[in-house]
Amino acid sequence: MSVVSRPLNDEEVYSEMNKMVAFIRQEALEKAREIKVKADEEFNIEKAKLVRQESINVEEQFQRKVKQAEVKQRILTSTLINKSRLQVLQARQEMLETVFSDAQQALAKVPEDKAKYQKMLVELCVQAFVQLNDRRVNVRGRKADLDVVKAAVEEAVMIYKKDGKDITATVVEDSPLPDSVLGGVRVSALGDRISVDNTLIARLELSSDRMLPQLRNTLFGQSPNRKFYN
Repeated sequence: MSVVSRPLNDEEVYSEMNKMVAFIRQEALEKAREIKVKADEEFNIEKAKLVRQESINVEEQFQRKVKQAEVKQRILTSTLINKSRLQVLQARQEMLETVFSDAQQALAKVPEDKAKYQKMLVELCVQAFVQLNDRRVNVRGRKADLDVVKAAVEEAVMIYKKDGKDITATVVEDSPLPDSVLGGVRVSALGDRISVDNTLIARLELSSDRMLPQLRNTLFGQSPNRKFYN
């Protein structure tokens, strides 16, 4: 038996429309859920990327600051060490200058003992005669030492001649040495073109230069950075 189609009445049309609307709504809700899930996933992924990148940036900034702090600390430490070394060197230099100043003051008192002083002058003159090795020399001393210098020169000439050498030593009175030399003599030859400075201040300076390393070791001990010793 054949089924005869007929037009839908209003109630049936309304029912069918409700079914279609419900279907479309359900499809829309499912699609909205999918979009939301995907959006949440993308958001979480992007957020994780941003958090990771920001963490890397923070770590890099932290490491840079740590390195900068380390560099500043090394510079500060080096500056303080160098400053301390300079202070130590300055203190050592001042101490050495004090030692030499004390020695200079002690030398200034040497001429007070005439006998010992004359004996010293004799030795200084003989030494100068030997170094110059000339037959005519001029001897200069301080004005205050004129008499003792003359006596010392006479004795030195006799000692020098004992070895069979001839010499004429003239004490120059018109151009004496300044008192700042502390004492001693300056002996010259060949018209004063060459000379031997055997004044006390010159001998002190010479001794200071030669004895400076030994004096430093005595006062401050051997340097820990020095590897070789003569």
